[in-house]
Amino acid sequence: MSESRDPNMITVTINGELHEVPEGLTVAALLEHLQMVLDRVAIERNLEILPKARWQETHVDANDSFEIVHFVGGG
Repeated sequence: MSESRDPNMITVTINGELHEVPEGLTVAALLEHLQMVLDRVAIERNLEILPKARWQETHVDANDSFEIVHFVGGG
C-alpha cells in the first residue's frame, strides 16, 4: 500500500524537521506560508546564509534545508 502524495507539494527540511510545502515558492513566500514575521528572522539555506535582499528571488527547491532563526526583542 503506497502513500499518495500531492504532486504540487515538495519536501524541505526546516530546523531539522521535514515539511511538505507548495511547489514554486520563493523563500519570502515560504516564510509567509509558515506565518513567520519577515523582519524578525535570519535564514540559512543549504548551509549558507541567505541575505534578506535575495528572499524574493530565491526559489525553494525539493530537498532544500533551512535553518530559520527568530529574533526576539525585550529586556
